[in-house]
Amino acid sequence: MAVTKSASAVPRRASGDARVAAAFIAPAMLGYLVFLVWPTLRGVYLSFTSFDLLSSEKWVGLDNYRRLVNDPVFWDSLGVTLHYVVVNIGVQTVVALLIAVLMHRLTNSSLLRGIVLAPYLVSNVVAGIVWLWILDTQLGVGNEMVEALGFDRIAFFGDAAWAIPTIALVNVWRHVGYTALLIFAGLQSIPSTIYEAGRVDGASEWRMFWAVTVPLLRPVLSLVLIITVIGSFQVFDTVSVTSDGKPANATNVLQLYVYDLAFGRLQFGYASAISVALMLVLTVITVVQYRLARAGQSDLD
Repeated sequence: MAVTKSASAVPRRASGDARVAAAFIAPAMLGYLVFLVWPTLRGVYLSFTSFDLLSSEKWVGLDNYRRLVNDPVFWDSLGVTLHYVVVNIGVQTVVALLIAVLMHRLTNSSLLRGIVLAPYLVSNVVAGIVWLWILDTQLGVGNEMVEALGFDRIAFFGDAAWAIPTIALVNVWRHVGYTALLIFAGLQSIPSTIYEAGRVDGASEWRMFWAVTVPLLRPVLSLVLIITVIGSFQVFDTVSVTSDGKPANATNVLQLYVYDLAFGRLQFGYASAISVALMLVLTVITVVQYRLARAGQSDLD
């Protein structure tokens, strides 16, 4: 009889736990559905319509996608975005990995971690405005230093050759601390005994970095690359406050083009088509990165 009571109590307790868990999850799930799932589905639908906010949607089928394929501004914006992504991801990953390894091998100071993370606490808009002032051609402190070194002043945000690399490096400055801490967390999971064995065998720090750290850090690096690539393709605010697509569309990234189409020209259907195309591109890139890097496998297993 006691066994029967105990067995019946287990399902009731499990059911109660499930209700409590559902209550905690519900607010986040509601936000997820309202602010992510529904806008995504709505955007996919609008990509097949002609919509300008002033009239109801008109179904046009694949017309927006045909226009996209033949739109030179779209392809130019995609090229500009790819240029930004290559510079941003290349520099950010290398610098973040270097910072993380140095913190892991030399110090465990919480103060140092806070200093490294500090730029990430500044919003993109504020960071963009501050660097716009620092690198101003006439009054900027950065250009004062360039001139003091004997070089001509540089229009960092106004020259087609300098604008995208400058914006990319501004965002590297802001995000590199956060990326470094993600990598640092991955380094913490590598057993110290492996490094001790390497030292016993006479391996140098450089040799252990390539033979131990990088292979064992591969899953974390893969995750970091996926996150940063997705974020880089969606760059908007820094470009908007510093160059606004200028000069001559040299910084007209995809998100800025989508914004101009939707809120500048009220072409919400076509803007949605470009957004859906970008979502598909990022999905493919993410899957390819995940598979090539074997992100779901660890050499520690």
